[in-house]
Amino acid sequence: MSDQQLPEQQLNIELTEEVADGEYVNLAIVTNSFAEFVIDFVNVMPNVPKAKVKSRIVMTPQHAKRTMRALVDNIKRFEAQYGVIKDQETAPTPFNFGAPPAQA
Repeated sequence: MSDQQLPEQQLNIELTEEVADGEYVNLAIVTNSFAEFVIDFVNVMPNVPKAKVKSRIVMTPQHAKRTMRALVDNIKRFEAQYGVIKDQETAPTPFNFGAPPAQA
């Protein structure tokens, strides 16, 4: 089939009403092993010492890299249209995840 083009396949993606509403998050925690990347999306509220993971995404390293490229491309297009996204200086988020605070 070198001279012939492969038939175009169409992918139908379903978006349920529940998923379409989305989840607001303001923290992403990325971890990885040799076989996968795990991204936990969290909504941390001010003065609330506990936060729940709203969504966990697990993907292969190859797909994580494609996702990173897609984000970079989209941020470039966004900034070209709306201006540079400025990083905000924020107070550090405590990362004890329920463990007792360390003491010196």
